[in-house]
Amino acid sequence: MSRPHVCIVTPALAEANNGNWQTAQRWARMLAHDYRVQLVDRWQGQAGDPAAVMVALHARRSADSIARWAQQRPGQPLVVVLTGTDLYRDIHNDADAQHSLDAANRLIVLHERAVLDLPAQHRSKTVSCFQSTPALAPWPKTQRHLRALMVGHLREEKSPQTYFDAARLLQQRPDIWLDHIGAPLDPELGRAAQAVQRNCPQYRWLGALPHAATRQRIQRAHVLVHPSRMEGGAHVVMEAVRSGTPVLASRIAGNVGMLGVDYGGYFEPGDAKGLSQLLQRCRDEPPILQALSQQCQARSPLFEPARERATLLTLLADLLETDS
Repeated sequence: MSRPHVCIVTPALAEANNGNWQTAQRWARMLAHDYRVQLVDRWQGQAGDPAAVMVALHARRSADSIARWAQQRPGQPLVVVLTGTDLYRDIHNDADAQHSLDAANRLIVLHERAVLDLPAQHRSKTVSCFQSTPALAPWPKTQRHLRALMVGHLREEKSPQTYFDAARLLQQRPDIWLDHIGAPLDPELGRAAQAVQRNCPQYRWLGALPHAATRQRIQRAHVLVHPSRMEGGAHVVMEAVRSGTPVLASRIAGNVGMLGVDYGGYFEPGDAKGLSQLLQRCRDEPPILQALSQQCQARSPLFEPARERATLLTLLADLLETDS
């Protein structure tokens, strides 16, 4: 019996080196045993295309592919995966994103609270699927200083300005180092990062790095800092948890849905002073860092690859059985 064909559409391919690409690539690997998987940045709808199911990441940016599938393949299964900009901006004010929601047979969200952020009429067709990664053994950490790490391209949604401002507030703490990985997608923020690096010796902007190198730096950091203003379920938060590295995160739905309502490492969005105080407490009060590590360890099973793969296989099997 031949394997059904699945087309995964992601507007970000390998050169983007971002969470959407990591998700699409991982899902292609997870499904490859049971399905023939095609990974594209847009679906053209050529005659003879064998795809039986489309899985499209990003309701707005993949809207053309979604609309073309709905028109050319009416009744065939269509899954739309919602990102942070979808959930917390575009589906509320962008007609293309709203049409994508209407067209989908199933919606996938990437954290456990995101269903509540959808319009009520779409919740019944929504599945929560935590992203996953293999666990890495915690790396031994130096006691000479606290190393914080932010991983996020320089764009407004990731709120790098909060990290910059915290670095300035910590100029008198040479025992707290702040590293930053990310490409300057917003050139103005890139210039701001360079200015902070000149004026704050503890801050280092490392630019974009390959995924493997980034994962190793996450593993070596004492804390991952994730100050996003808008997030659908950050890949990097999950990677930190699975690396034994606790997280300091903005208190937004996408972070709370991954780390839990009672997690102790939140600061308010945009609150550089609150972030700087958390970093100082992590350095000065070791039991706080230990408590955050224990909370992250308790969440780690949510991000097991077997769990993510089972969710995807169940969803596709249900759709294809329904379609047949």
